[in-house]
Amino acid sequence: MKIRRFYGKDMREALKQVKDELGDDAVIMSNKKLSNGVEIVAAYDKEPAVNPKRAESNLTPAPKRRAESTPTLSEIIGDSGPDSLRALLEKQIQAKESAHQVSQPVAQPAKPQNVTSQSQRQTQAQPQVPNVSHQQDALNEMRQELASLRNVLQFQVAGLLQQDKGRNHPLHGYLTNKLQKMGISEALANEVVSYTPADTDERQAWLFLLKLLANRIQTEESNLLTKGGIAVLMGPTGTGKTTTVAKLAAQAAQKYGAENVGLITIDSYRIAAYEQISTYARIIGCSVKKAQNAEELSDLLFQFRNKRLILIDTAGFGQRDVRLIKQLETLKQSTTANISSYLVMQANSQYQVMQQTIAAYKQISLQGCIFTKIDECYSLGEAISAAIEHKLSVSFITDGQKVPEDLKVADAKFLITSAAKLYKKHVLIHTSGNSLNNAAVAV
Repeated sequence: MKIRRFYGKDMREALKQVKDELGDDAVIMSNKKLSNGVEIVAAYDKEPAVNPKRAESNLTPAPKRRAESTPTLSEIIGDSGPDSLRALLEKQIQAKESAHQVSQPVAQPAKPQNVTSQSQRQTQAQPQVPNVSHQQDALNEMRQELASLRNVLQFQVAGLLQQDKGRNHPLHGYLTNKLQKMGISEALANEVVSYTPADTDERQAWLFLLKLLANRIQTEESNLLTKGGIAVLMGPTGTGKTTTVAKLAAQAAQKYGAENVGLITIDSYRIAAYEQISTYARIIGCSVKKAQNAEELSDLLFQFRNKRLILIDTAGFGQRDVRLIKQLETLKQSTTANISSYLVMQANSQYQVMQQTIAAYKQISLQGCIFTKIDECYSLGEAISAAIEHKLSVSFITDGQKVPEDLKVADAKFLITSAAKLYKKHVLIHTSGNSLNNAAVAV
């Protein structure tokens, strides 16, 4: 018996060399994966081939064991014909490809027909595959690199598009930049600027954009103080929900009488929450109650059924607080009455925080929103963008701590004008600061 080694760039090529040079009766001793391909060790006997049936009947135990442990190439294939060899080669290729797909099982070689030990034949005929966990790590690393590359490309493309826009449409580029400095989101700024007439000067184009933004802001034609009803104020901690409830109650009491206003709190988390709203109710002269659950809330709403306006104060939960879901479910299950839900947000919050807050509280249908702390804003564009993009009506705004004076019905023109004034104010401050710095340097 002679032993030879064959090398190929893959299993298919190496097996073809064995077939071409040694024939179908060659014995595969081993196969090994190398850095630059695969190695197959094969053996062959120069003696003439005998009749397969006669050889099978005359086999001694020792040759039988050798046949079980080292099957010939024809035995692995199952047939000495070229079609069967092709099938094996295809199976080997499938096995190699499946090694790169960790979510799929590794392909098995063709099922042998003429050898007794099936498990040994499959083990020897199957190519060596890399460790699955190692492949998963490599794939994860590749995905991270691709994601990073995609982000870089998106950033570069966005920059190139912006530069191209500035060159081809200098007015559009200038207006987009100006809106973004006012706090308007990039997407909304690009959208409204695209409607700017081409034959417009800078001042007229700016006024056109401010008017267009004002038209995009939704406000309530018939607000809560006018129509009355049942309203619940929700929102994150620190947005001024309880103070806003007091402002609404005080204005309603002045309009309809304190006996026609009722306050309910379901805030059982904050210390002294009931005491705070009770103090406001005592000053206003209206009724106030506390509900611990959905059943108690339903009972209190029934007791207050004849009042013109019922305001429900809630606990403040952030957009990621799991207790928020429980509170929303309490409101949904409390009654079949028509409750209007208002989201209270600080107008000086970050744009992304507003986006997340609106998405979290939209699990319950929102009638509108109330922007608080307008007087503390550096810019108003973020709040305006969030309301426009979510098609959320702006119902009221607050601009101070005074009860009830510092509560106003929302007006789109007032919001846009205030946003533009804030932008102009900070531009002047920035310009003046630069002038002073330049003067100091010159001296």
